[in-house]
Amino acid sequence: MQTPDQPVLKDIVLVGGGHSHVGVLRHFGMQPLPGVRLTLICRDTHTPYSGMLPGCIAEHYGYDDVHIDLSRLAQFAGARFLRDEAVGVDRLASTVLCRDRPPVRYDQLSINIGSTPQMSAVTGAEEHAVPVKPINRFDRRWDLLLDRVRNHAGTTRIAVVGGGAGGVELTLSMQYRLRNELRAAGRDPEELSFHLLTSGADILQTHGTRVRHAFERVLAARGVVVHRCAEVNEVSAARLRTAAGETVDADEIVWVTHAGGAPWLRESGLALDAHGFIQVLDTLQTVTDPKVFAAGDIASMVNFPIEKAGVFAVRQGRPLAENLRRAVQGRSLKPYRPQRRWLALISTGNRYAVASRGVIGVQAAWVWRWKDWIDRRFMARFSDLPAMQAEAPAAPSSVKLDPEEAAQAVSAIAMRCGGCGAKVGATVLSRALGGLHPVERNDVLIGLHSPDDAAVVRVPPGKAMVHTVDFFRAFIDDPYLFGKVAANHALGDIFAMGAEAQSATAIVTVPTGLESKVEDVLLQMMTGAVEMLNDANCALVGGHTGEGRELALGFAVNGLVDEDMASVMRKGGMRAGDVLILTKPLGTGTLFAAHARLRARGRWIDAALESMCQSNRLGAQCVREHGATACTDLTGFGLLGHLVEMTRPSAVDAELYLSALPVLDGAEETCAAGILSSLQPANVRLRRALRNQEEAVDHPRYPLIFDPQTAGGLLASIPGERVEACLHALRGLGYRHAVAIGRVLGQGEAIEPVILKLR
Repeated sequence: MQTPDQPVLKDIVLVGGGHSHVGVLRHFGMQPLPGVRLTLICRDTHTPYSGMLPGCIAEHYGYDDVHIDLSRLAQFAGARFLRDEAVGVDRLASTVLCRDRPPVRYDQLSINIGSTPQMSAVTGAEEHAVPVKPINRFDRRWDLLLDRVRNHAGTTRIAVVGGGAGGVELTLSMQYRLRNELRAAGRDPEELSFHLLTSGADILQTHGTRVRHAFERVLAARGVVVHRCAEVNEVSAARLRTAAGETVDADEIVWVTHAGGAPWLRESGLALDAHGFIQVLDTLQTVTDPKVFAAGDIASMVNFPIEKAGVFAVRQGRPLAENLRRAVQGRSLKPYRPQRRWLALISTGNRYAVASRGVIGVQAAWVWRWKDWIDRRFMARFSDLPAMQAEAPAAPSSVKLDPEEAAQAVSAIAMRCGGCGAKVGATVLSRALGGLHPVERNDVLIGLHSPDDAAVVRVPPGKAMVHTVDFFRAFIDDPYLFGKVAANHALGDIFAMGAEAQSATAIVTVPTGLESKVEDVLLQMMTGAVEMLNDANCALVGGHTGEGRELALGFAVNGLVDEDMASVMRKGGMRAGDVLILTKPLGTGTLFAAHARLRARGRWIDAALESMCQSNRLGAQCVREHGATACTDLTGFGLLGHLVEMTRPSAVDAELYLSALPVLDGAEETCAAGILSSLQPANVRLRRALRNQEEAVDHPRYPLIFDPQTAGGLLASIPGERVEACLHALRGLGYRHAVAIGRVLGQGEAIEPVILKLR
């Protein structure tokens, strides 16, 4: 979590993880601008580099070779990474509308979302063809297509629609890979037939004659049938029909043409060209709104019409970063002049390539090696991240503020009061919380719906109240997700006791800053928290919000249990013969320690956050229904710490199977690299509770029994005869990692209560 000494004064929001925006992130990571916060909104954590996508399809590269890790890059840049999809822009309110979270405010906005397939104009195309654009989703579609071809008996006919460089290169790469797949399976590669359809009289119309002729020879030699002047106007499940009346039979259809702007741009009020792309000036500002920029395929330069090629998106990264920087500083912008000619290196699928620049065309194996060197060097810029420059102190005048903002900035930077003087202002609070809709309960007599000095809740007859509290600082830069995790973590103790959550009060610390920035953080964070509380039917009834150096959030939660305590699940109560089950995987501590050091892959963090946002409510109900004799939720003390808390009051020993432990992807790798949570050393002191640890200390999962968990799973003891039914039910409820990890033994003579087993 970034904790700058200076308050945030301006927000630059980047929508999309395209080639231009990765350049912007790297640029700001190298040279931060004090007082300016970057936010990246993108639905995918890993964005593919288009220049290497054909090589990945041909299996010359692996997944990580051709994908840029946006989560890691954003962390390097000090940017917030919001994994979501933009669905609109409200330019009047200066906000980006997102699919799954509150609107995100901006002072300057940049859009780099690539192009979107425009297949609706062709009958049947959306139902029966596989679009290549947007390329950041094609890898999943390719995997599905690959499986279908592998499992298709007999001849497979594949049609590629689009005769530009992308269509030709994709056709040859797919053919190369699929023929190898069939050979490996002992099948005849001649079972494959490829058809390439182009609407023009020639393929590669924007390239020179020598390049076109070179690829015509390659396609002919590979047996690819080229259909010229074949504009497709109808697609069915196994057939294409062209405007000229020609039909082409095909089992698989890949679409590499008819791309345009995203539909939501039509509602933005921004000027668009005939294809729906955003019209921009030489500065990459939109012609409509100086606060909005666009780059890459989604941008249409009004003074320099250019081809939709990755080279331009890459080249636009530096001038875009510079002009965004200048815009928030109130300085004049610099024009960008795209080159008239550019080098295109087009592969033929088999480690061979053609160089194209103007009328020049050269083909050779060394051209592919040259392309490979260029591509790998480009990717290294975003994987081998350099050391960041120290952020120099700066006055509020480093960014351009209006008079009211300037006064707020001086107040934010000045020495703040303590005590009640450190509370967040009532106006900011009312605006931020006004859009929240906590669940209403009949037993909440006074809460946020009729606020007073304190909340009043009723304890129904026959019920007893359960109290718990949790509080911690933010460990991710996404306040919405942090709010969800913090609320889920606080609810965990209630569910582990077998209680029903009733009400919660929030304790919030927010960094000082402009009122609009504080309000935005509160809205994002508390929206996520209220969504999680509402899902648990837990009413948010009040709280306290104050200023501090770091963003932090906690909740005091009340729950209800039967007064006779019959439904309460406690840590004590385990019996010899019970089986230990765990409902979620381990590893959040080491993964987020690695994330802070730029050593974790984005998809590892995505999976960890998904696990941390999964509620234990249904899991607790399930283990109780299957006769759990004891239960707790895993948090900061780690698996071993919480297990010892259960064995002591139960007067039993426990056997733990290291190889059975469910583990989050990447956790073993980060532990092996010596990257551990700051709380790990304190937890390791509990190793005195272990027997046989000498045999287990080298096991890759041994460090994870000490790993502190945030919003971890349930650890429960279940009677042996009911374990299989319980695990089956848990997996049916979505706890797909739920597994038996050990058993409960009678208390022995040894002092150490936990026996480690490798199996």
